[in-house]
Amino acid sequence: MAMVSMAFCVNTVTFPKLNRCRGMAFASLSNKETSTLGVRLTEGEGNLPKLVLTSPAGSEAETYLFGGCITSWKVPNGKDLLFVRPDAVFNKKKPISGGIPHCFPQFGPGPIQQHGFARNMDWTVVDSENVEGNPVVTLELKDAPYSRAMWDFSFHALYKITLNAKSLSTELKVKNTDKKAFSFNTALHTYFRASVSGASVKGLKGSKTLNKDPDPKNPVEGREERDVVTFPGFVDCIYLDASNELQLDNGLGDLISIKNTNWSDAVLWNPYLQMEACYKDFVCVENAKIESVQIEPEQTWTAVQHLSIA
Repeated sequence: MAMVSMAFCVNTVTFPKLNRCRGMAFASLSNKETSTLGVRLTEGEGNLPKLVLTSPAGSEAETYLFGGCITSWKVPNGKDLLFVRPDAVFNKKKPISGGIPHCFPQFGPGPIQQHGFARNMDWTVVDSENVEGNPVVTLELKDAPYSRAMWDFSFHALYKITLNAKSLSTELKVKNTDKKAFSFNTALHTYFRASVSGASVKGLKGSKTLNKDPDPKNPVEGREERDVVTFPGFVDCIYLDASNELQLDNGLGDLISIKNTNWSDAVLWNPYLQMEACYKDFVCVENAKIESVQIEPEQTWTAVQHLSIA
């Protein structure tokens, strides 16, 4: 395993000569290491730092350090299975709208800002390795004055991203580094490229539902009776205790398996006419933890998502 840290300070977005930030030394990612690891650091939209992972089979994933947001997952035929909205901005003034944004330590509205703060902060590369020829990177996020102003706890989050020929896996670990217990809920707000009229999801039958249509503030409780769930209009529904494997037909000829460990719930979302410019081109199928997770000091909560195609 090769330990690699990136040669820049994400706050100043300086490439690639800066080797010290916040008192921490950063080693450079040499051309040799880049070739070996299939990991490349570059400037993305808005000159924001972006990691590009490439597998020997030709699949590729892009991750912005702002928000720790995976914005692209291309399979070997070049098709991108993720979607970034046309109104997405890359200026750090708001989270990146699309790909796989983090919702932590809050999903949806609540005491702090919508979907929490993890998608609004700079993550740092702490590890890069090569597993059987495939690239793996680990990002970290720690509490800072920005997060403490709204959620006054010390934490350490690690986000491990693994790219294979036909799969993209993530592992999120949240450790309580505070002296008191804290609770949170979280989700991966995954945007899949899709033809909304042809998209469907299997594996949700029997789950308890909290349907936010028509009133998001007063979800209607129910139970999913359909074998195949479609997106005929506005969709915003939480599925509690969902299956650990769903199958998305994106309506574009791709069947995507969405497996998970410890993401107990799922969310389906499409804004329909509220986002007329692009609602036809994506669906969100999100792994989530809706009920609060409480962890004591030094305890860690871990969840894994595995996306794959046949």
